[in-house]
Amino acid sequence: MAPPGVLMVAEKPSIALSIASALSRGQMSTRKGSTEVHEFDGVFLGFKACYKVTSVIGHVFSVDFPTAYQDWKTTNPLDLFQAPTIKTEANPKAHIRRHLSHEALGCGYLVLWLDCDREGENICFEVIECTGFGRNKDRRKVYRARFSSISEKDIFKCMDNLVEPNKDEALAVDARQEIDLKVGVAFTRFQTAYFQGRYGNLDARVISYGPCQTPTLGFCVQRYLQLTTFKPEKFWTLHPYIIHDGYEIKLEWERQKLFDLDVAMMLHKLVVGDAILEVTDISEKQESKSRPAGLNTVNLLKVASSALGFGPQTTMQLAERLYTQGFISYPRTESTAYPASFDFRSTLAAQANNPTWGSYVDKLLVDGYHKPRSGTDAGDHPPITPVNSATEDMLGNDVWRLYQYVCQHFLGSISSDCMYTRTKVKFASQGELFHCIGHHITNKGFTSIMPWLAINEKSLPQFSKGEKLKSSKVELHEGNTTAPDYLSESELISLMEKNGIGTDASISVHINNICERNYVQVQAGRKLVPTALGISLIRGYQSIDADLCLPDIRSFIEQQITLVAKGQVDHCDVVAHVLQQFKQKFIYFTRQIGNMDVLFEAQFSQLADSGRALSKCGKCLRYMKYISTQPPRLYCNTCEEVYHLPQNGTIKLYKELTCPLDSFELLIFSMPGPEGKSFPLCPYCYNSPPFEGIDMLFGAGRMGNSNNPGKGAGMPCFLCPHPTCRHSLITQGVCACPECNGTLVLDPISAPNWRLFCNMCNCLVLLPQGAHRVSTTTDRCPDCDSMIIEVDFNKKATPLEDGATLHKGCILCDELLHSLVVVKHGKSFSRRGGRGRGRGMGRSGRGTGRGSTKMVDPKMSFRGF
Repeated sequence: MAPPGVLMVAEKPSIALSIASALSRGQMSTRKGSTEVHEFDGVFLGFKACYKVTSVIGHVFSVDFPTAYQDWKTTNPLDLFQAPTIKTEANPKAHIRRHLSHEALGCGYLVLWLDCDREGENICFEVIECTGFGRNKDRRKVYRARFSSISEKDIFKCMDNLVEPNKDEALAVDARQEIDLKVGVAFTRFQTAYFQGRYGNLDARVISYGPCQTPTLGFCVQRYLQLTTFKPEKFWTLHPYIIHDGYEIKLEWERQKLFDLDVAMMLHKLVVGDAILEVTDISEKQESKSRPAGLNTVNLLKVASSALGFGPQTTMQLAERLYTQGFISYPRTESTAYPASFDFRSTLAAQANNPTWGSYVDKLLVDGYHKPRSGTDAGDHPPITPVNSATEDMLGNDVWRLYQYVCQHFLGSISSDCMYTRTKVKFASQGELFHCIGHHITNKGFTSIMPWLAINEKSLPQFSKGEKLKSSKVELHEGNTTAPDYLSESELISLMEKNGIGTDASISVHINNICERNYVQVQAGRKLVPTALGISLIRGYQSIDADLCLPDIRSFIEQQITLVAKGQVDHCDVVAHVLQQFKQKFIYFTRQIGNMDVLFEAQFSQLADSGRALSKCGKCLRYMKYISTQPPRLYCNTCEEVYHLPQNGTIKLYKELTCPLDSFELLIFSMPGPEGKSFPLCPYCYNSPPFEGIDMLFGAGRMGNSNNPGKGAGMPCFLCPHPTCRHSLITQGVCACPECNGTLVLDPISAPNWRLFCNMCNCLVLLPQGAHRVSTTTDRCPDCDSMIIEVDFNKKATPLEDGATLHKGCILCDELLHSLVVVKHGKSFSRRGGRGRGRGMGRSGRGTGRGSTKMVDPKMSFRGF
């Protein structure tokens, strides 16, 4: 009888490799799959077993609306609050669901090695569903590994302490996903459609709303408004100077500052007139600066932004890389308290040979490390600590700088406090009190390894009580109160943590979102400066319903979701209650949108006044205006219609040619770069594809199912199956792509460097050089069903005999043409042993008559370029 199979699933391929390497002691075999599968024999729960270790790539599923609710134009956003949701495969091309189902066959046990947070717990149940273990009533066959690092020691420890997955934490994530999807998409669709149909220079693809994103933006705008409405006020302060034992010392005024010039001048005159300062008190006090508590995610993000110059998103990417490579523990944690069982000595020993701080570690091991500060135990993961030693050469500059800080923070947290003596000398003159302060370091403590937190040493000369000193000068300094600066990322992270906006795993995402959506811009010093659009949005919410941009609602939602995670409330009840609240707010918001529109009207130009005339509308035959700012659009002032266009490229008129379906003038869209694709498109067809089942590619046509209208895309001409249109896939498609299931299409404006490009991938075929003209014909190759092309060579560069210039043939089967084409970014066409058969049209051409697919002849192979 064969030993039972044990399937282990991690969250990332690199973690699966680390787990398999540790458990197998390196004695394993690896085979390819959607993700790699590592196999070995071992012992599981006391009996022999066959192990398979593989992984997912983050979430297997994403929450979405059914197809019926995905069209922005036909769905009322209000209906989304009661709309059903479905879970679709998050990355269909990776085939993770099929992969897990296949690998689970024959396995009697499932061990889940997903990240130990709520999101990881949610992915656990996604894996259970994919593998079919969820249908088995014997839940003992599903185990959960809880770990904080992927060191060999921790991996074996987890195997001895397997637990059950937590369904309540998984449901908490389901609840948050459904709330965020429905609320965010409803508000986003309404706002985007309303404002993009009225204003031309918004410079944003979507006008999005998010229950976390919008309060995050609100903090930035609130600071901006404080800054712009700030009125500086003059103040005055006194600073006497004395010279003692060769030192010139500036004294500080106990009053600090006065806002009345007459009073300040009177006091200045008194002190100057007296010119004597008497020492009234000398005090010495032993003080300490406490070592830091353990490092959690929020503090890592704040330090990385303020000290290292890394944005939150970059910081988490670098931290994830360090974690998956086994250099630090899990970087997503809210805890700053080390567990009682934490092995400090082993963690220190791993750093003893590090060339940068090895000597400091040796000293801690010899003299003894100190018990860390108590900190906060959030019940998730221990603080972030180093796991293995590394050097700058091993990691590279940015990764090293983050790793270096993690190590220094850990070492600082178990070092002694910084001890110093604080001396304060007080002076008096004419009833006015002044002082000076000195510091003497007695024990650097943790500041030896974290020098940027060190106390500045400041020596004072010896004074005696009652001593009288003559002032060398007395300054009356005039100053102005200063406005607060723009909010820094570090300050924003603190505000989000304090107000319960986001989690340790999502704070960086929310900040990145408001930057990417052009609501704020990151300036020098990682300062967040809101744009006109961001300011108008927040002021608009405040004029209608301030709750929409305040953190209170989100904080309440997070509290309810935490109750779900603890199993104290039903997640369906929480979702229904929260959605009902937001639905009422949405109804009121849509009725009062005029209040926000007034602010937009004052800030942005009307759509009719924006852009430049470009092409004719097929309905009214009048010129439409091209608006190049995000999102690129055509606007017909007569019909009052907006037509979205592809993004990240240039648009120009295509020879005043028209679409045979709707009479709209065609445009040419060109992608950036010397090898960027160019293709014609009809504005109307691009926004309203006339044929069902067309693959949606490129840009923002029909508005999609999420906050991003670009997710649902339009139909360029090279996907159109119209049988008579000279620009469609039928007439311009030449042959199958050697790289994917797409079709190679003739680039209509690539002369004189004629080429074909794939309508699905980045494969590029360079056609014969020296051609004056290249065009498709209506003929098909009898051998491979590819389109026959006609090449008109230049007289001086023709490869044809007798000086002929015109040649027709198949680029696969015609020996002359085949020898002249070059394939880039894909696989080359290779002919072996005479003529072979190509694959006619690719996947996008199936079912369209002459574009049907034929089988590939074994003689025809595709080799890497």
